[in-house]
Amino acid sequence: MSDQGKGSASSSAAAPAPGSDTYKGWLFKWTNYLKGYQRRWFVLSNGLLSYYRTQAEMAHTCRGTINLATAHIDTEDACNIVLSSGGRTYHLKASTEVERQRWVTALELAKAKAIRMMNDQSDDSGDEEPTSQSDRSEIQGTLKILVSKLDDLSTCNDLIAKHGAALQRSLSELEGLKVPVEGGEKIKAVNERATLFRITSNAMINACRDFLDLAETHSRRWQRALQYEREQRTHLEETIEQLAKQHNSLERAWREAPTLVSSAPSAPTTNKGERTRPLKEEASDEDEDTEYFDAMEDSPAFITVTATENTQHRRSQSNLSGASGGHPNDWNQDDHMFASCNNVSGKELQTRRQRRTHVPDKPNYSLNLWSIMKNCIGKELSKIPMPVNFNEPLSMLQRLTEDLEYHELLDKAARCDSSLEQMCLVAAFSVSSYSTTVHRTAKPFNPLLGETYELDRLEEFGYRSLCEQVSHHPPAAAHHVISQRGWTLWQEITIASKFRGKYLSIMPLGAIHLQFHSSGNHYVWRKVTSTVHNIIVGKLWIDQSGDIEIVNHRTKETCQLKFSPYSYFSRDVPRKVTGVVADSGGQAHYILSGTWDDKMESSKIIQSSRGGTGTEGKQKTVYQTLSPKLLWKKYPLPENAENMYYFSALALTLNEMEEGVGLTDSRLRPDQRLMEDGRWDEANSEKQRLEEKQRAVRRRREAEASDALDEGREYEGYQPLWFHQRRDSLTGETNFVYKGGYWEAKDRQDWSICPDIF
Repeated sequence: MSDQGKGSASSSAAAPAPGSDTYKGWLFKWTNYLKGYQRRWFVLSNGLLSYYRTQAEMAHTCRGTINLATAHIDTEDACNIVLSSGGRTYHLKASTEVERQRWVTALELAKAKAIRMMNDQSDDSGDEEPTSQSDRSEIQGTLKILVSKLDDLSTCNDLIAKHGAALQRSLSELEGLKVPVEGGEKIKAVNERATLFRITSNAMINACRDFLDLAETHSRRWQRALQYEREQRTHLEETIEQLAKQHNSLERAWREAPTLVSSAPSAPTTNKGERTRPLKEEASDEDEDTEYFDAMEDSPAFITVTATENTQHRRSQSNLSGASGGHPNDWNQDDHMFASCNNVSGKELQTRRQRRTHVPDKPNYSLNLWSIMKNCIGKELSKIPMPVNFNEPLSMLQRLTEDLEYHELLDKAARCDSSLEQMCLVAAFSVSSYSTTVHRTAKPFNPLLGETYELDRLEEFGYRSLCEQVSHHPPAAAHHVISQRGWTLWQEITIASKFRGKYLSIMPLGAIHLQFHSSGNHYVWRKVTSTVHNIIVGKLWIDQSGDIEIVNHRTKETCQLKFSPYSYFSRDVPRKVTGVVADSGGQAHYILSGTWDDKMESSKIIQSSRGGTGTEGKQKTVYQTLSPKLLWKKYPLPENAENMYYFSALALTLNEMEEGVGLTDSRLRPDQRLMEDGRWDEANSEKQRLEEKQRAVRRRREAEASDALDEGREYEGYQPLWFHQRRDSLTGETNFVYKGGYWEAKDRQDWSICPDIF
């Protein structure tokens, strides 16, 4: 810890004496090695220590809070205070030793009071709050009686003071009279006792006055707390009422839906190849067979119309491909789909290694989510200490590797002669990476700095994948995949996440690069935002929303994909994805459609024309297309998946132990392994140990950086083992790319450069 800031201005606390319910004042807080100690306004109230940049910020912006009930208070030297609670530590400095002692006393008293309050609350947790009108009236009546009795007590105190003073005056006058010696001694003794009585009465009066002030203060506080709880209950009732209305609307929609769905497959076909609408829909304002797509930011809205042909034949073809279950070999049976991409090599028919098909069932442990999350609103998810109860037994590096679930799409794309057809398959691959998230509401483990994960499928599928956690704050992972079947993929993903109370937003930052060896086609795209809904109330569910632009930087061809956000009242298919593939001149050649949790199809455009104006005043483009062809379909989940964290077939194998992996591989992480085995209590303890070990290493690096700065030396800081930073010539961004050496080290089984992170 640097000592800079010791000579700063005074930080005297303009506050009541320690022991009061609230204590406020200026202290200096350590921020970082560039800014050192900064003056902050601290407020100690109700067992919580909060700080602000200025006193004016108290009305709207709290910069941080520590709960003293679980905090450790330490004093480093004459003026320093160290507060630590969970993963948060405050290094504070007072201007003088006296001021430091005042704060320490106030903090210790507040901590003791907070612990007592916490114990009292746990003892009284079964009591119900009085919420009826009669209970509220009873509370008000009790408070009035208490005030009346306190007024009577104050009057009695005044009378005692008055009569005590009169008694003492009378005794003083009596003492001045000439009386026998023995009588004078007795009068003197009575006078002394009267003096003691007066002192005692004054002390009682002061104590009663303090009690009265305290009772009035707590009465107002209780009334405010009661009013707050009433408002919270009213807000919750309104929320539940809104959910009930939405539920009723969904039920009404569902009762109407079966008729529409059941009538659609058997809809008759006109001579022009267009389905006629069911009789029940004749009054509708729009043509249900015509597909309307929302306008993308940089492209017009459009309508697709299938070209004239036997629609029933098209439907049977689509059903045939859809019934395949989505296995890659079935895709190759479609004679009409991208003929130039279907020359399958014999290597794909090799016998595959048998891998595990199940993990231990998830234990049924209950946990109060709100009790943990209510203090985390607005914070980075990666900085919130979480028990493993909210996790799944995979790390973020393994989740990143799951993008390769449908690597066959890239194998097929590598064999395409047409770059536009190749773009369609690349787009389907970019959508397929979200299919595993539809039921996966659990949080993956945050990787430790330097943690790696390899997926070596060279013999089975011809590719090798390597991930490494290259930064901890902000969390960033680098990923590199090379395939013998003609493609290389690399990406650096930084996860930005915010908890907003009702939902959690996860924003992956960073570009994904894909290059095909034979053609040199280089594709770049970015991921969309994932949102986890119903964090507090209801069943968790995940949605994907936003736009993806895929660019082939060699040919300048593009694909615009739109992930439509889910709406209770939308007529669109849930989880809908639409897109247009265009050449370098902006002319559209393919329409893509489907859902990110099931399948994607492509339709070749044979004619386009400008249509009428849409509801938003924008002119729509009408595309006439051939029949849609299946690009990708999701694999069915394994049997009993609902008890195995909804893992896909690939996900079940990701944490399977393998020989020869690096010492920093996620498979060797002990807390994750314990969780997979169902030993969650041990996993929580191990998780805390690993996180504290990582924090200790970070503190050591910070100390080394500070020493180097003091000595005028350069400090390189942490450097990843297998990736290094390079500037990308296409995007202009600086990111981590694979520098080589990992697979050679694996062949030699030489892991001597790997750090001890577990």
